[in-house]
Amino acid sequence: MMRRRTTLLASCTALALALGATACGGGPVAAGGGGKSLSGQTITVAGVWSGSEQKNFQKVLDAFTAKTGAKTQFVSTGDNVSTVVGSKIEGGNAPDVVMVPQVGVLQQFAKEGWLKPLSKTTEQSVDTNYASVWKKYGSVGDTLYGLYFKAAHKSTVWYSPDALAQAGVKPPTTYDAMLKAGHTVSDSGLAAFSVAGQDGWTLTDWFENIYLSQAGPEKYDALAAHQLKWTDPTVVEALTTLGKLFKDKQLMAGGQKGALNTDFPGSVEKVFGPKPEAGMVYEGDFVAGVAKDQFGKKIGQDANFFPFPAVDGGKAPVVSGGDAAVVLKDGKNQKAAMTFLEYLATPEAAAVWAGAGGFLSPNKKLDLASYSDDIARETAKSLVAAGDSVRFDMSDQAPAAFGGTKGAGEWKILQDFLRDPSDPKATAAELEKAAAKAYQG
Repeated sequence: MMRRRTTLLASCTALALALGATACGGGPVAAGGGGKSLSGQTITVAGVWSGSEQKNFQKVLDAFTAKTGAKTQFVSTGDNVSTVVGSKIEGGNAPDVVMVPQVGVLQQFAKEGWLKPLSKTTEQSVDTNYASVWKKYGSVGDTLYGLYFKAAHKSTVWYSPDALAQAGVKPPTTYDAMLKAGHTVSDSGLAAFSVAGQDGWTLTDWFENIYLSQAGPEKYDALAAHQLKWTDPTVVEALTTLGKLFKDKQLMAGGQKGALNTDFPGSVEKVFGPKPEAGMVYEGDFVAGVAKDQFGKKIGQDANFFPFPAVDGGKAPVVSGGDAAVVLKDGKNQKAAMTFLEYLATPEAAAVWAGAGGFLSPNKKLDLASYSDDIARETAKSLVAAGDSVRFDMSDQAPAAFGGTKGAGEWKILQDFLRDPSDPKATAAELEKAAAKAYQG
């Protein structure tokens, strides 16, 4: 997800707006085909973004202002979206729109009665422009509350082409081949993987990719909804598979201790920074933003990716995350807010951020030429091509107490497992205990 998503993405080009104009679609957003019908109105939009992600989203807000005349104000919530939004509603100061980074939080907001159903216009755009799985993740019951504007492709393993070439290794297509390639890389002097164990969310992403490929999408859905217990043999098997990496000191930069002291940006630095310690780092497409902006890497040349490989004869997984725009009932400016969501559902809005970099859209009508580089184009194409087989990040679908809290629930239990991966069964039992408590709440 990207409470976790770093910041740090590319600066925009004027081209983005030119592309935006050519990639337009979805009908007029404002009355009179985009006249200044909302002049004098202001909408407040809250979201987790900061740094360059916030800057790039601001370009989308500015394009909406240019189109409709409505002013916008962005409020950064930090990681705890539900707490911040809850207290703003209580204080009579609710934002109009919230960009929600977890399905679990969207469901919580809907159950609290905080959300307005989206307009028919937005719903038609979603039906036409998106795979139906995105509508499902944005709905509670049969009501559409959330529009997925920004997505993440979380089944990408990033590597230094130099490191792999030096070891004589080609990108692997199976998990076992990846570990084997890792040993070859470590024999040539670099650790195979940099693992961000200090951030528990990265460990949930490792688990989810393995589980989706090994156990399959139906079991994945059942576990995500806690209709399947975490003590199920498929969970123990996935933990055992993950444990092969965690217990192999040759494969992880700094071993278990090093991994537990490495946060997400640090894990990217260990592969793409000035003093490389590892050849590969697994995380979402947003790794490219850090490699490019922080370490000046040319994406596609100095930094590249291969799809997370298939496990035990399963299909290669496509796990996604994303931010859904929702309209709050207590917002002061609901008409303008609804118009804003109608705009976000168009390829035109997505093209603005696509041109700036560090962004993927699940909108299949967005022209791939809008993306700022070939690698973004390739990840976007893979995400859209996966259609309904995409599965949303499992920890983001869970109640926050289990799937989204630092030092608790799944994040902490998987950190403990990284520290000592010797007993997958005991870890599965701990996960079940924490899940049972959170899903009851």
